Amino acid sequence: MEIFLENILNLVGFIVGMIIGIISYIGFRNTGSPTLFRLTLAFFSIGAGFFIMWFGQTLDIVVYQTGHVERWVQTLGIAVQTVGYFFIAFSHTIKSFFPKSNYLRSVGMVPLFLISFISIENIIRSISFILLAYGAIETLMSYFASRRKTAILVACGLWALAFGEFLGWYYFVFPQSILNVVSISMKISGLIMLFVPVTKVPLTKIKFDENI
Repeated sequence: MEIFLENILNLVGFIVGMIIGIISYIGFRNTGSPTLFRLTLAFFSIGAGFFIMWFGQTLDIVVYQTGHVERWVQTLGIAVQTVGYFFIAFSHTIKSFFPKSNYLRSVGMVPLFLISFISIENIIRSISFILLAYGAIETLMSYFASRRKTAILVACGLWALAFGEFLGWYYFVFPQSILNVVSISMKISGLIMLFVPVTKVPLTKIKFDENI
């Protein structure tokens, strides 16, 4: 039953990612903004990652019927999503890979305990968490500077994505739990939170990163 729910959620994630990617592309066509081009790549990558995991689960349900997805399929899907997370963080906040603030630099140390050099998936999830947590903190700081309400929504969306990746790692440790379902749900929620700021771009013709 759990794999069926995961399958449905991955399909929903794919659809949501593609829709936001299309809207970002429309915004790019309207504004010519390089930021929106990066966001287009970001959301298409996230949607593609969901698609890879959905397709792998569908094959297992329909053809192989083993009750679990091959680990390499899961890892590939997460890796593709991580590419998207990089573009999101870069488009919104990252000015350099190493922030000047010692506090923000310490954020990069938080997920290091997650890394197991035996598992590529753990390393990829750790990188995802670092990018998303850093992006969320930088976006929140931009809110205090600009007081733009959309910045709060973006920060919450990034934190939801980061928390989803954290739960995904925890599921790797306890695979018999429902944590993967919760993880996918959190990531979809994060995408939906990012949906609102992105939809305003094609209408206002203003760069996304200047209005969060």
